[in-house]
Amino acid sequence: MELPTGAYGAFRPKQVYEQVADAIRRAIDDGTFSVGSRLPAERELAKRFNVSRPAVREAIGALQNEGLIATRQGSGSYVTAAQLQIAPEDVAHFGQGHADMSPVAILEVRMMIEPAIIKLACRHPGRDMQAERYLEQMAGIRDINDPRQQLLWSDTDRLFHRQLAYMSQDLLVMKMADEIARSMDQPLWKRLRDDGIYEPQRIQLYVAEHTLIYDAVVQGDAEAASFYVRKHLERVRADIAPVD
Repeated sequence: MELPTGAYGAFRPKQVYEQVADAIRRAIDDGTFSVGSRLPAERELAKRFNVSRPAVREAIGALQNEGLIATRQGSGSYVTAAQLQIAPEDVAHFGQGHADMSPVAILEVRMMIEPAIIKLACRHPGRDMQAERYLEQMAGIRDINDPRQQLLWSDTDRLFHRQLAYMSQDLLVMKMADEIARSMDQPLWKRLRDDGIYEPQRIQLYVAEHTLIYDAVVQGDAEAASFYVRKHLERVRADIAPVD
């Protein structure tokens, strides 16, 4: 018997963090994790679910965005609401590719392709006014906990990286950069980034790294630019999805 197209929605494999988030939701729903209680530490949850710690962090970030979990710096993550009821008309939304992409997966892809992209940009050395404007805006951020400055950082950070790719003057690279920029505009990416980069000193360090990358491109130094990009992305990974 042939089923009608779309009768049951589009099937897709769930990312690991989604499966962990589902398990925590079930635990909240059945009272294992009651409202107001503190979740076990990330390391303990990782062991319980036999997954990596970054996958647990992503799952908690997703639940924070849903309003089920609140994380207090230096204290832990707490259940703030009972399991949400999903209306029947919204069921089709879930499991059809609408979940945010794993930030760790995004970073893994970026670490593979951005060093190569920056080398292409170095074939066209010279200043770029838009990239410099983004650098200036980032350098002016002083209070990363201010929602307006947090939003400004989010936009200028991802658009600066996109602009570096645009400096390659390669249409396909520019399209790839657009897709990366869109992935960095997803709520889960922003949540983990905001939780991991919450100190003014960290912001200034990122600005310094961005400046090194940009200056190397302006000078056409492909090896230096590629090295700085790789080291910067390694720092981002350590900040938003630490393994230890």
